[in-house]
Amino acid sequence: MKQTPLTEKHRQLGAKMAEFAGYEMPIVYTGINDEHQAVREAVGLFDVSHMGEFILKGPNAADLIQRVTSNDVYKLQPGQAQYSCLPNAEGGIVDDLLVYYLEDGNYMLVVNASNIQKDWDWIQKHNTQQVECYEVSDQTSLLALQGPKALEVLQPLTDLNLQDMAYYTFAKGKVAGVPQVLVSNTGYTGSGGFEIYFYNKDAATIWDALMKSGAAHGIKPCGLAARDTLRLEMGFCLYGNDIDDTTSPLEAGLGWITKLQAGNNLFTGREAILALKAKGLSRRLVAFELLDRGVPRHDYPIADAQGTIIGKVTSGTMGPSVGKAIGMGYVDQGHTAEGSTIYVMVRNKPLAAQIVKLPFYKA
Repeated sequence: MKQTPLTEKHRQLGAKMAEFAGYEMPIVYTGINDEHQAVREAVGLFDVSHMGEFILKGPNAADLIQRVTSNDVYKLQPGQAQYSCLPNAEGGIVDDLLVYYLEDGNYMLVVNASNIQKDWDWIQKHNTQQVECYEVSDQTSLLALQGPKALEVLQPLTDLNLQDMAYYTFAKGKVAGVPQVLVSNTGYTGSGGFEIYFYNKDAATIWDALMKSGAAHGIKPCGLAARDTLRLEMGFCLYGNDIDDTTSPLEAGLGWITKLQAGNNLFTGREAILALKAKGLSRRLVAFELLDRGVPRHDYPIADAQGTIIGKVTSGTMGPSVGKAIGMGYVDQGHTAEGSTIYVMVRNKPLAAQIVKLPFYKA
């Protein structure tokens, strides 16, 4: 297994470690609920250095990104970030990612750890204009400082004006004495905060500084288990669960990052997605809350009132902040209306659930 520069620190802090996307990662420290609520109410710190980073440079970089991603990269100004996806030729999703417009026509793409090689190969396949591309994942560390107290923890450590940093913007500056750190007002938890990118050699310095600054604010180190419950309460898709090579962004409710208008945005898979839109969706990703006792899990079948299987669960958990068993799953069109009752099959027993509007958690 690969390790992040902070693996030994996680062990010292008593984290339960396990393999995730080829990396030895902290899954839980003091408990999922404990870490989850720390992020909702105060602040939590996640090591997500397993994520992948690509740098694309030169005059044709934006054109390449425009051809392989579903969103409109030309809308970005330097210092802005954008959520997007890489569609495949059939209109499925190779991966979801963040696009950062750095400066001078340079971009950083942040991709899922499990898809680093797949994404790199896909982008290079479409790199017909010799765009300079650098795979810098193994040199780059990433911490996510998340929660309502994140600003109070990070601001004393940096010369950047975080108060005025708008959502999905970023800047480079000094953090804990380390120069050229990229601080981004982004995150995967729905409770605000920052994502912080820097070189591996500075990982311990920045981690320790954040933990020290956060001590007075109730900071807790958090593992990937809490990251999953936090993102699910917001209805954020997880690649490999809720989206994959066989799911269309339209089915997944990601039409808002899928710019289908004519013009420059002639991305790979556009025609397949347009054809699906014209034909009409046969299924859609829905959110639901269980009405009966139980917890929905990935791949559990979903049935209608007659017992006919109409879909399956893609993500499910007991939501610590909402106090309910919640989940998402694809169901056949005709069963997707908000307020409808569906049945999650748990060990062949149908448990009633109601389709609801996202997010589950409302601050």
